[in-house]
Amino acid sequence: MYNEKVMDHFMNPRNVGEMKDATCVGEVGNAKCGDIMRMYLKIENDVITDAMFKTFGCAAAIATSSMATELIKGKTIDEALTFTNKAVVEELGGLPPAKIHCSVLAEEAIKTALVEYFKEIGRDYAELEAQIHSCEDCESCSHG
Repeated sequence: MYNEKVMDHFMNPRNVGEMKDATCVGEVGNAKCGDIMRMYLKIENDVITDAMFKTFGCAAAIATSSMATELIKGKTIDEALTFTNKAVVEELGGLPPAKIHCSVLAEEAIKTALVEYFKEIGRDYAELEAQIHSCEDCESCSHG
């Protein structure tokens, strides 16, 4: 079902844990499958210098969280705004269609954290917030 790279990120997740000095935190969940992701970002001079996660969910949820933190670290805020679930899926070498929603949650957790950051610094966040899809009311979690 899962390729070797997905299994590696599931069995040996990178950047897992709680970040006590996070600049912002984004939490998203999917009521249909029970996955919950919390992303912690440390931002200095408009650069994401560190990223960590805590995820309750399946192998794909943990693997996509792990990969997302790897991909987002070192990015500027403007680069992070273009971050997509497709980048996570590609970097993992693919996911089963029924698990694509996990990569969407990873994207949304990062964007939710950035909304919180924008609120703190007084930057307009309406456009970013509009990009965040709510899976809670989703009939099918295979979007993405």
